[in-house]
Amino acid sequence: MAETTREMIRRDFAAGETGRGPSVPSNGLANDPRAGQWDGRRMSKRMIADYKTFVVTDGEGVRNSLYVSGCPFHCVDCFNSSIWDFKAGHEYTQKLEDRIIEDLRAPWVQGITFLGGEPLLNTPVLLPLAERIRREFGKTKDIWSWTGYTWEELMRPGETPDKIELLKLIDVLVDGRYLKTQKDSLLQFRGSRNQRIIDVPRSLEAGKPIIWAKLHDQERDIPEIYLKDREAGEGAQAS
Repeated sequence: MAETTREMIRRDFAAGETGRGPSVPSNGLANDPRAGQWDGRRMSKRMIADYKTFVVTDGEGVRNSLYVSGCPFHCVDCFNSSIWDFKAGHEYTQKLEDRIIEDLRAPWVQGITFLGGEPLLNTPVLLPLAERIRREFGKTKDIWSWTGYTWEELMRPGETPDKIELLKLIDVLVDGRYLKTQKDSLLQFRGSRNQRIIDVPRSLEAGKPIIWAKLHDQERDIPEIYLKDREAGEGAQAS
């Protein structure tokens, strides 16, 4: 009961901080950290919730996806709340890392995606892995990552340096908490409207978030489009 009560209380630990990005604070829909409050170098237990190959839903193209364990944002209605615990899942091993590298060699695999959990609080796992991917593949394989942090929060003075080190190895970042009040099924690769798909290299160069050039949200729900097209086809056949 105590755990349930604790999980239902979300706090804005950074009340009063400015420049934290869109939709922050999240009005009780997630925990909002101060700059540097959460340090993945201490919090990560090097645990993995899942690893999936040949996925088409976690970014552009065919990808492999690594789900790390542990996330203190605790967004309301989080899809992966079962892996909030940093001790969930199984330990990351050299054997798994070698398999990830071999799986990336497939010519039809565009890259890898880091999800969770919170990737930027699992830098002890993901930073060495991303560095190895760059050594072995250069820029021929891209790296996507999701994060509950906003871009502006990651750039705050006082944020832990490991986050920026990992960010510099990432190509595309989907940023921001999931906010159930902004849920939108028409969004590309995101769950809520506050989240953004950010071109990381261009953003670092510009000193501000630059939206991924291939962003393409739907204008209508796919079932709606399908039903309308089918009705039009049936009408043509009847005439």
